[in-house]
Amino acid sequence: MATSASSKLNKAVKQQYMDLPQGDMVQAMYIWIDGSGEGLRCKTRTLDFEPKTIEDLPEWNFDGSSTYQSEGSNSDMFLIPAAMFRDPFRKDPNKLVLCEVLKYNRKPAETNLRKTCKQIMSMVENNHPWFGMEQEYTLLGTDSHPFGWPSNGFPGPQGPYYCGVGADKAYGRDIVEAHYRACLYAGVKICGTNAEVMPAQWEFQVGPCEGINMGDHLWIARFILHRVCEDFGVIVSFDPKPISGNWNGAGCHTNFSTKGMREDGGLKIIEEAIERLAKRHRYHIRAYDPKGGLDNARRLTGYHETSSIDEFSAGVANRGASIRIPRSVGQDKKGYFEDRRPSANCDPYIVTEALVRTCLLKEEGEEPTDYSK
Repeated sequence: MATSASSKLNKAVKQQYMDLPQGDMVQAMYIWIDGSGEGLRCKTRTLDFEPKTIEDLPEWNFDGSSTYQSEGSNSDMFLIPAAMFRDPFRKDPNKLVLCEVLKYNRKPAETNLRKTCKQIMSMVENNHPWFGMEQEYTLLGTDSHPFGWPSNGFPGPQGPYYCGVGADKAYGRDIVEAHYRACLYAGVKICGTNAEVMPAQWEFQVGPCEGINMGDHLWIARFILHRVCEDFGVIVSFDPKPISGNWNGAGCHTNFSTKGMREDGGLKIIEEAIERLAKRHRYHIRAYDPKGGLDNARRLTGYHETSSIDEFSAGVANRGASIRIPRSVGQDKKGYFEDRRPSANCDPYIVTEALVRTCLLKEEGEEPTDYSK
């Protein structure tokens, strides 16, 4: 199993230094989404106080020409603190700081989808939109081979691995447990985890989160997973179809409800929302992966618990549909629905924004409405 050289360094030696007192100083790790729309970057600064709110944190900057975000001749980009979490790696009082990225003219960078999402969420705050996202991922060795798979072949076919127990069924549980506890420490609203259908594939769930918090918490949960995997010397992949053939892909199923849907008789509102989603399928497919649908085309084939990327479908308890209404929701006549189309590498800001635009702002057509005019 190929693991990184860094993971083989003596962690006990490192711990001697991590145990040293840091006085009144605080380390704040600033985190941002790079120009790929998928990758995360980070760097740390020292503060001479412990920040209590996001307003306490100073703006910062970085070289955008090294993150696919600007040219070298005009490379300074601004980091604007947006959400703050406890740091599970350096521990209290140190912080993780999720940032928005602004260009030299202080306009949002192309992959800063948070700014528009926040504007849209502010328009519907009285509806109290709740989200829960199910983040699937695959563990790989540093040679990009799935963790625990035979070096020159494949494991047994799918069947025993989903929620499996045992060394021949669960590949990499130490990473899952470490990530779960680190998220709880950080204050991420992680609400569960399980082994997935393909060996070395896992899932964690984040939510319920209201409005903009959904994107903030999922991105930080992803960052923590990358860092935990770094410590173990392996790679986490959010590719929606990491292994071709008769193996499940990886999605980010998104559960959505509003105040009205959660109240008695809310099923009628859910059904109306699904009717609107049916008329805007192509818009949502474009929003649900970073490459405008090209990544999801490898996953949404109509097989392996997916719907076809070309057709919209909905059904109660149907995991082969675009939209699934849980059986309990059908019985209670209220609750939420699950959009099964977002890919594992989606940006949660645009996924949640798209659902709000179509279901609450009742937008129609192929393009989002510009409310800034």
